[in-house]
Amino acid sequence: MKNFIIIISLLLILSCSQKQEEIVTVIKGDDIEDQMLEAYNEGMIALERKDILFAAKKFNEAELLYPQSEWAPKASLMAAYSYWSDGYYRDSINELKRFLDVYNFDPRLPYAYYLLGMNYYESIVDEKKDLKALEESSKYFNILIKEFPETDYALDAKYKIDLITDLLAAKEMYIARYYIKREKWIAAINRLNFIIKNFSTTIYIEEALHRMVEIHYILGLEDQAKIYASTLGYNYQSSEWYEQTYKIFNKNYDLIINERKKTNRDHSLIKKIKNLF
Repeated sequence: MKNFIIIISLLLILSCSQKQEEIVTVIKGDDIEDQMLEAYNEGMIALERKDILFAAKKFNEAELLYPQSEWAPKASLMAAYSYWSDGYYRDSINELKRFLDVYNFDPRLPYAYYLLGMNYYESIVDEKKDLKALEESSKYFNILIKEFPETDYALDAKYKIDLITDLLAAKEMYIARYYIKREKWIAAINRLNFIIKNFSTTIYIEEALHRMVEIHYILGLEDQAKIYASTLGYNYQSSEWYEQTYKIFNKNYDLIINERKKTNRDHSLIKKIKNLF
C-alpha cells in the first residue's frame, strides 16, 4: 500500500511538473513572438526613415527570434528589400539566395525571383563589361516567367529580358566593331554571326548584316556580300544601314542623290515662279 501511494505521488508530481513546464513554454513562446513582432516593427520604422542598414538588421533579428513563425519568411524578404532599395545589391542577393534555400515552398517565391533579377539588372554599370550581371539577371527572370507565368512579376520580367537582350547584343556589336577597326576579319565575322543568330529581334541586326556585307566585300567575296545585302534589303530596306550597303555596290550613289536633290530644287523653283503669274 505504501509503495502504491509513493507511485501515485510521483505520478502526480510529474504531472504537475509537466503542466508547469507547458505553462512556462507558452509564456516564453508568447514573449518570443512579442519580441519578434517588436523587432519587425522597428525594422519597418527604420525603413521608412531610410535607415536601411538598421532596418535590415532588425528584420534579420525578427527572423532569428522566431524562425518557425509565418513572419520569418516575411522578415527575410524585407531584409533583402531593404538592402536592394538603397543599392546594397550584393547583400540583397545573399539574403534572397538564402530565402530560396530556407523557404523554397513559400508563396512569395515569385517576388523573391523577381527581386533577385532586379538586383542583378540594376547592378549593371556598363553593358560592355558586366556580362555576368546581365546573364544572372536574365536567368532569374526566365525562371520567374517559366515557373510563375501568370504573375505581374512575370510580365515585367519579360519586358526586362527584352532590354537585357538589347544590352547583350550591344556588347557583341561593341566587340565586333573593335575587331573591324583593327582589321581582324575572322574574329569580327564570328561576333557578327553570333548577333545574327542570337539577337535577330534587336536593333543591332541591321548593322550586323551591313558589317557582314562590308567585310566580305573587302575580302573580295562579293557573292557572299550580296547574299547579306539581299537579306538586309528584303527585311530592312528603309534602314540607314541598307543605304550604307547600297553605297558599297554603287559608288556613284552620292552623286545620284545629289542630282536628284538638285532636280527637285529646280522643279520647286519653277513651280514657285509659275505661281507668281
